[in-house]
Amino acid sequence: MRALFGGASLAALSMAVAAPAFAQNEVQEVVVTGFRGSLQQALELKRDSATASDTILAEDIGKFPDLNLSESIQRISGVSITRDGGEGRQITVRGLGPQFTRVRINGMEALSTAGGTDASGGTNRARNFDFNIFASDLFNSITVQKTASAETEEGSLGATVDLRTGRPLDYNGFKFVASAQASYNSLSEDASPRAAAMISNTWGDGTFGALASIAYTKRSLLDVGTSTVRWAPGASFAPGFDALPNGAGLPTTVNPAAAANNAAFHPRFPRYDRYDQEQERLGATLSLQWAPTDATLLTFDALYAKLDGNREEQFLEAPSFSVGGACTAANVNTSCGIADTNVISSTITNGIMTAGTFDDVDLRVEDRYDELSTTFTQYSLDFTHAFSESLKIHAVAGHSKSDHDNPTQTTIIWDQFNVDGYKFDYGQGRAPLLSYGAANLTNPSAWTLVQVRMRPQTAVNTYDNVVFDGQWDANEILTFKAGLAWKKYEFVSTEMRRTNGTSANQETTIPAGAAAIPTSSYSKTVDLPTEGLGVPAGTPTAWISPSYATASSLFMLNDPTAFGGAWRLGKEPSLSNNNSVGEKDKGGFIQAEWNTELAGLPFRGNLGVRYVKTQQTASGYTFVAGAAVPITVDREYDDTLPSINAVIEPFDNFLIRVGAAQTMSRPNLGSLTPGASVSVSGSSRTVTAGNPALDPFRAKAYDLSFEWYYQPEALISVAFFKKKIDTFVQTLSSQQVFSGNSFGIPDSVATAACGATVGCSPSATWNFTTPINTPGGDVTGYEISFQQPFSFLPGLLSHTGVLANYTSVKSSINYLNAAGVTVATTDLTGLSRKAYNVTFYYEDDKFSARVSASHRDKYLTRVLGQENTAALPVPYDGTNETFNVDASFTYTLNDNLKFTLEGVNLTDECQDQFNGENNLVNFYHHTGREYLAGVRYTF
Repeated sequence: MRALFGGASLAALSMAVAAPAFAQNEVQEVVVTGFRGSLQQALELKRDSATASDTILAEDIGKFPDLNLSESIQRISGVSITRDGGEGRQITVRGLGPQFTRVRINGMEALSTAGGTDASGGTNRARNFDFNIFASDLFNSITVQKTASAETEEGSLGATVDLRTGRPLDYNGFKFVASAQASYNSLSEDASPRAAAMISNTWGDGTFGALASIAYTKRSLLDVGTSTVRWAPGASFAPGFDALPNGAGLPTTVNPAAAANNAAFHPRFPRYDRYDQEQERLGATLSLQWAPTDATLLTFDALYAKLDGNREEQFLEAPSFSVGGACTAANVNTSCGIADTNVISSTITNGIMTAGTFDDVDLRVEDRYDELSTTFTQYSLDFTHAFSESLKIHAVAGHSKSDHDNPTQTTIIWDQFNVDGYKFDYGQGRAPLLSYGAANLTNPSAWTLVQVRMRPQTAVNTYDNVVFDGQWDANEILTFKAGLAWKKYEFVSTEMRRTNGTSANQETTIPAGAAAIPTSSYSKTVDLPTEGLGVPAGTPTAWISPSYATASSLFMLNDPTAFGGAWRLGKEPSLSNNNSVGEKDKGGFIQAEWNTELAGLPFRGNLGVRYVKTQQTASGYTFVAGAAVPITVDREYDDTLPSINAVIEPFDNFLIRVGAAQTMSRPNLGSLTPGASVSVSGSSRTVTAGNPALDPFRAKAYDLSFEWYYQPEALISVAFFKKKIDTFVQTLSSQQVFSGNSFGIPDSVATAACGATVGCSPSATWNFTTPINTPGGDVTGYEISFQQPFSFLPGLLSHTGVLANYTSVKSSINYLNAAGVTVATTDLTGLSRKAYNVTFYYEDDKFSARVSASHRDKYLTRVLGQENTAALPVPYDGTNETFNVDASFTYTLNDNLKFTLEGVNLTDECQDQFNGENNLVNFYHHTGREYLAGVRYTF
């Protein structure tokens, strides 16, 4: 491994060249350093590996203009990323989503989780690793292993990602590197600092060393756009549109003219959004190494990362399109909802209401404030000793913890009722025309306080690992390996909401003292930047809104005794997110490796088997006689996982790889919670039941690849792969009236959960979900990679080169309804059928430049869609394709000093989520371009 940052030499490549000017052959040494050197060393690692794997080394990472670790990893073939707030967050490998990828840091499995916007999944309570916790500056190498071997721990269907921090014995003597950058965001128009440093030294003739590194980033950004939550037919919110004719008294029957409008899909929450975000990322590593002899090495590694931030989300929306229930004399002039919404005119195309004009529409402004913090710590001790040239042992023991805390998630909501002349038009692009008719958007007195939501949350993941293995080189051909592993994993999640000691929703209960405070005393103006969104003319871009910061003080929200205990918090209204899962895994492996010839051709590989037994404990809540009681379920299961990898070289520098393995991945954490929970949030009424008896995802994996290293630093490769998923997990949903539900939950639970929510009762239709094991399906695809320095070209072009890869994946998964009937056969969620990465580079002694482009096809996020109905099916929800371009430029003043200029997300790509085959806009946001200028010093 080499320098943590750019500027230091990496690998040296020697080539024998015939010099025609001499009468005899003369050897000329060509030294490849910098970025090209890192690429060459990565190719050597790929070529020498028995498994299919790809590596990025430190110079490579340090030189890519990446905001965090996941954005560095996306350069590897087959890897795609998902973004949150303009940054990469999670990865998908060969079409298999982040829950199927396991991550090891310095040889130990770990899991880091963070919080995000609701559109990106909110608090991460899954097995998905959040890479945005870490700055890429902290790591020396990243390896993505795409085929399984017995010596690699179980848990992955997609890939195993190995992250390695810097270690002192990687360097000779003293080393110091520091960098500082200023970043500027084109949308927020804010400048922020970034800095990193590494210091390393060795003593005692290189037998002892210490290394420390630190990286700091601060970001201020805007995330603005439009969203709908999703689309639904009016009939989903009984009694539907026009149930109360404009200006008339309470109805006795539904207006027959509303039939077409109620059958068509409309946006549930047509709105524009503004997110203001502040982030601070701090990371540090420490490594101590002692090599008392050439045969013994002891390494202590410690890693610390902390991601702190706050986010303020502000919305202007029309909630009455998503509120059902019959109007009454008490609510007809307040929150009557869709029954009191009159369709004056509408445009319906293919069952979609793309535009309309409405009277008696209720409007809403929200101000939501989140404080977010994730602290990740890991320490490990790694010991290697060779008893002889043929017998070696290796052991690793350590502990890691990811502690995510969202102590404040509070939303203040104002409504304005019965607005005439409201319009929406989604026929002009992804951003709609929204017009608010007779509404007064800028007078705080026109608004009424209707909700105070308080939802603090936590998610804590802890690992303890002990691994011991040995290696015996029986002869020049055969090597045998065997090992034992013990792992303890614990996940604990909490969520609190306003409570009166029952599951009743208290968010719409406003204490009289708070209601009496004039809205003008805690108001503010929200401005919506529209550049880059294509917002149609006539859409208001400023509105009055509640101010969380002021309301928090006036309402004394941090005092649970204020206003008669109105802000008291408890877990009762949100039992589904108060749970834990514990796993103890005991396993071992045996593996034989060979390096010989087959029919005179170089032939190497490994063959082995891994066995693991999992002891699982899942805890949650269930309802007994209408009351929530804790419940814990224990179970055990085991897996035997054979694997083989073989490499043959039919002619020089051309490799053929084959691999086959049985793999497994444990079920998602939220699926394992026992019991059932009942929750109400606005118009959403859900019952979620877990299943702690779920079997893991299990699959057979097959790989075949061809790699041609046709000249130094160059590669053409094609890899074919197939994952035959035998055991899958699906969450099945059904809509049914709560009374007499198939889960046996009494009506009293629904009544308590509803509280005073309009249109909510046991006689209403609720959404019931539960996970079950189902047959899987096949995931097949291929990758093409190309790497070529253009050193054969004349002049400046001889300093250029290209890296490119392309991945094509398809799958066929049968998705079932609640009755177990296949209702859709389509892609695995998270799978992009096509993806590619291309990087063009230039590098000489003084100047280097890189331009990188990454494309990812659209992918599905949910099958079936949340608003799927028999009349108008929504077979899936998903995210549209993205194309990101980044650039990096470096000028080397001397051996010690470099100046850098970088651009990230130069295409200002939008996060574009959709509903159904009609590509209905669900979430359409952008964060602007990022520019970074800096200096890097090496000593």
